[in-house]
Amino acid sequence: MSDLIQYGAQLDSIRLRETIAHIFKRNERIESETGQRGTPICIWGSHGLGKTTLVSEFARQHNWKLAYCAPAQFEEMGDLHGLPTRVDPDPTVVGDEYTTFLPPDWVPSEEGPGILLLDDINRADDRILRGLMQLLQNFELFSWSLPKGWQIVATANPEGGDYSVTPMDDAMLTRMLHFTMIFDVKAWAAWALEHGVDPRGIDFVLTYPETVNGIRTTPRTLTQFFEQISDIEDLRSELDLVSALAMSSLDDVTVATFVSFVNDNLSTLIGPEEILEADDFKAIAKRIDHIAKGEGDEKRVDRLATICTRLFLHLTSPRYEPDDKAHKKNLIAFLMHDTLPNDLRFSLHRDLVAAGPKLKGMLRDKKLAKLMLDGM
Repeated sequence: MSDLIQYGAQLDSIRLRETIAHIFKRNERIESETGQRGTPICIWGSHGLGKTTLVSEFARQHNWKLAYCAPAQFEEMGDLHGLPTRVDPDPTVVGDEYTTFLPPDWVPSEEGPGILLLDDINRADDRILRGLMQLLQNFELFSWSLPKGWQIVATANPEGGDYSVTPMDDAMLTRMLHFTMIFDVKAWAAWALEHGVDPRGIDFVLTYPETVNGIRTTPRTLTQFFEQISDIEDLRSELDLVSALAMSSLDDVTVATFVSFVNDNLSTLIGPEEILEADDFKAIAKRIDHIAKGEGDEKRVDRLATICTRLFLHLTSPRYEPDDKAHKKNLIAFLMHDTLPNDLRFSLHRDLVAAGPKLKGMLRDKKLAKLMLDGM
């Protein structure tokens, strides 16, 4: 993938969302103070990363309008600037007729805030790209203008490799702010947790993040697959069906890895709710000991890391509601469990402390504090 040409800082979905929020806020302020429009944004990235989803969800979460446009579908310039129509102000007067253009139906007509999404912009024909330059520069074409309060965001696939794209010249590139979206397993897991993706799928990706190779196995195809198996309660008993569903959207290596994941009984790793809400943590401790055993004396740190990540994401989710007594007791017991390697213990403890005072308060315990200090 090193031969691919992309632009801007490489950001995961969380950092990218924060960055475009900053740009939008500034654009809104500048427009309200001076009337000038902000600079459009172009989000680069390989297929299946969720670029379009990120923009759509941003609009929905902030209650903004969203206008979707796929320039690659345009066959002629009329699809961009609209079709002409004849206007005759006074039929009794000869010569006062003139031609105007009717905006296409994808052009927003109401004031914002809103986002005009130019999806897969560089898959459009070169002639269409040239026609978009005025829109990116002035938020208007000769036939129509974007209403107040609208932002422009484009998505693009990298140039090079096997992507069928139209290169953008410098004149067009310099009309936008550029960022490259990359896959980060923790950022994806946080998104997947919030959107109800099958927990077994989240565990799989956290355990084997290397399977997300960006070719056939992408965050998009993985999510599609996990949706298909979500109502299969026992994956091992339906392994032929599970394999067929996996092969429909994932590459062979990922399919084989997922089958091994299921056969190894890892599709039922301990969930964060089980840890926090346990009536007797000793039973959870035994399960952790079993999960952590590999072949011989090997310790499966990858499995423990998956459990730690799921626990962190659950505790830091906006939907998390703490039960101070039970959750605090079990969280401390988990962090003090002997099977947990020190680096995972310290990393999880540090991240939870940094997450805010609510979680920091759950970690107040003399024995845990001594364990942390002794291990430093």
